[in-house]
Amino acid sequence: MSDATIELTNDNFDAEVINSDLPVLVDFWAEWCGPCKMIAPVIDEVATELAGKVKIGKLNVDDSNEVAAKFNIRGIPTLLMFKNGAVVDNKVGAVSKGQLVEFINSHI
Repeated sequence: MSDATIELTNDNFDAEVINSDLPVLVDFWAEWCGPCKMIAPVIDEVATELAGKVKIGKLNVDDSNEVAAKFNIRGIPTLLMFKNGAVVDNKVGAVSKGQLVEFINSHI
């Protein structure tokens, strides 16, 4: 995980995501998920490139299942975009860097 990517947990989710002044992209993932591992470097790269415009965090669904359940996460990777504490968009499955940047830019 890059320095620009925030590790999210049940404990810090509200502070980092719900109460954020910036839009936040949350990547719901797990260690055993192949597609999650495929997009991890892309997530980190985009987090670095867009630092200051958007926050990007990763939430391990096995370690923080309370948050995953709250947002009804059924498949991973799932990407949720939050603005002003609410989910405004989502993507399920691995995406290319171009698709990810386009998805984020449509909300910032």
